[in-house]
Amino acid sequence: MPGVRRVVAVSSGKGGVGKSTLSTNLAATWSRRGHRVGLLDADIYGPDIPTMFGIQGKPRIDREEVVPLEAHGVKLMSIGFLIEEDAPAIWRGPIIMGVIRQFLQQVAWGELDYLVIDLPPGTGDAQLSLCQLVRVDGAVMVTTPQDVAVGGVLRGIRMFEKLRVPVLGIVENMRGFACPGCGEIHDIFGAGGGERLAASIDVPFLGAVPLGVAVREEGDRGIPTSMGRPDAPEARAFGRIVTAATARLEEMEAKRRQPGEPGG
Repeated sequence: MPGVRRVVAVSSGKGGVGKSTLSTNLAATWSRRGHRVGLLDADIYGPDIPTMFGIQGKPRIDREEVVPLEAHGVKLMSIGFLIEEDAPAIWRGPIIMGVIRQFLQQVAWGELDYLVIDLPPGTGDAQLSLCQLVRVDGAVMVTTPQDVAVGGVLRGIRMFEKLRVPVLGIVENMRGFACPGCGEIHDIFGAGGGERLAASIDVPFLGAVPLGVAVREEGDRGIPTSMGRPDAPEARAFGRIVTAATARLEEMEAKRRQPGEPGG
């Protein structure tokens, strides 16, 4: 994509693991660190990004390009801006591919350091369409600790490998709840499933995010947790994940620039 330095896809094996929350806070954290960031909501059937950024409205057209909306320093595009809030997206694969193509090629993203793409869960048309249309620099896989979620992540990783998309690593969300009454940590969804999977298949483990109220409260206000409550444990965890993902991207870019290789 002209003008876009890095494209990062965020995916999961199943729904309900906090993929859109991670996408939101990756974008917001990179923005807080001074980068130019866009967030493309490719989760056609469940577009949550408008709610998480607290923004509604219709994007305008300028010179036959769609101008993305902007909130908290992040450029945003979502099907949620284009259809009614209660309208279901009953679309087959070719239509989904067409929508993603328009979001990539007919939106005035401008100059970006990072374009984060929030994919729908699973291994369907949206993932295939994205990888056919644009070079994805890396994919982040999101899971919760329990086995039913971890198994889906492994299938997602194998899909990206077949599509020749580097996997930046695995994030384990909702690990451990700090009880405000007793002060103990309760592993409601278990602990370590994503980390064990990463070790078993030699994929980096980018970090774990605790289960807490900050994400829910800031989400209800339409503010990314990393911006609205930067000192919360969840926000600090997002920061560590961004640091690890950035280092992984830089490591892969350095390998591509080695002498004797393309770009060297």
